[in-house]
Amino acid sequence: MLKRTLATLVILAVVVIGAFAVYAWHGELAPMAASERPDFDAATVEQGRVLAAAGYCATCHTAQGGEPYAGNYPVVSDFGTIYASNITPDPDTGIGDWSPEAFRRAMHEGVDRQGRHLFPAFPYDHFTKLSNQDVDALYAYLMSEVEPVKQETRASTLPFPLNQRFLQAGWKLLFVDVGRYQPDPDKSDAWNRGAYLAEGISHCGACHTPRNALGAEKGGERYAGATIDRWVAPALTADNPSGVPWSAAAFTTYLKLGADRYHGVAAGPMGPVVHGGVAELSDDDLTALGVYLADVTGATDGEAPADNAALTASITAGKPRRDWRREQGERLYASACAACHYNATPEGVTVTRPDLGINSATRLDDPANLIHVMLDGVPASEGSHGVVMPAFRSALNDDQIAAIAAYLRATRTDLPPWPDLPARVSELRAHVGTH
Repeated sequence: MLKRTLATLVILAVVVIGAFAVYAWHGELAPMAASERPDFDAATVEQGRVLAAAGYCATCHTAQGGEPYAGNYPVVSDFGTIYASNITPDPDTGIGDWSPEAFRRAMHEGVDRQGRHLFPAFPYDHFTKLSNQDVDALYAYLMSEVEPVKQETRASTLPFPLNQRFLQAGWKLLFVDVGRYQPDPDKSDAWNRGAYLAEGISHCGACHTPRNALGAEKGGERYAGATIDRWVAPALTADNPSGVPWSAAAFTTYLKLGADRYHGVAAGPMGPVVHGGVAELSDDDLTALGVYLADVTGATDGEAPADNAALTASITAGKPRRDWRREQGERLYASACAACHYNATPEGVTVTRPDLGINSATRLDDPANLIHVMLDGVPASEGSHGVVMPAFRSALNDDQIAAIAAYLRATRTDLPPWPDLPARVSELRAHVGTH
């Protein structure tokens, strides 16, 4: 009886392993010489350029100081570091010998031309939703407008067996719904367009959704917020901590300009998402993104009211007092920050003069975003066009930065104080420039 049971288990194991091998196997697609590529019209190439920007492809496929799209940007995960691929049209080290079919397979199924599974640091779980037309436009842009660069992609530091690519087939089986975006007939055209962009090319959930132990987005916690590069990507749900609720118009303005009057500026990892990415989309597409994200957040379509309670309280707390010298945090804020961040009335808040008590940085459970901005400022490449916030890394020590953060938290919100602020400042100061 025992022998029969063991034999049955062995047979079942062989069948399961065989079935998985068949599922995981993908054949190599024939290489295509540059002379064999189809012709690309100017409109298709421009469509591809805009889509590449909206997916911030250059941001993830360009190493610091490296050639655009030549790869080796490090994507650090809990499992090890994965280096982005060279996606220039170099035939030896890039994708120069890929056909449109091979490119589509990579985008839609996460499998390269040679038949190897791609690591999910490449968000094919989002790109699978893109139409063939949009994927072909991306291919046209990369093949015709990007300069070929001969640069080998560095090997990942993933340990065995996680570095075995065929195992990614099991990850896909568990966590990826392969297939094109299907419009919701109960929603408007603008909502569906926004959903297509947010869930597909712009892959917003890749940063704003927490991940499980295997590195997949938690399906039941979409847009619930997550930590990325030691910054916090706030929740885009009703749990968003901003003092003034988001609206469709606010989302659209923020994605177009990198700032909104009630929600601060796009800094850190969000900076290139806007300025090197989604801001390239048309006004109609940006409006559609606003409509969709507002629905996710449970927000309204119009502007937020100027009589918002949190805004009024923060403006009142920010008015100068004669006894402002009593506390170090208030004193430092008054001398270093208030000249730019002082607002006399709720109606006076503008994009270039953000009120710090209502945006998410002051209201998150983790003070990382506020500390990062105080340490390293907001350069011209982030935030509002033409407006720069100075860095206080060299001007203020850890205790002083912590004092300002504690003052803002205590006087501008009704939330509990952040613990161990000087230690958190010290920790984040040590990671300058990692984003």
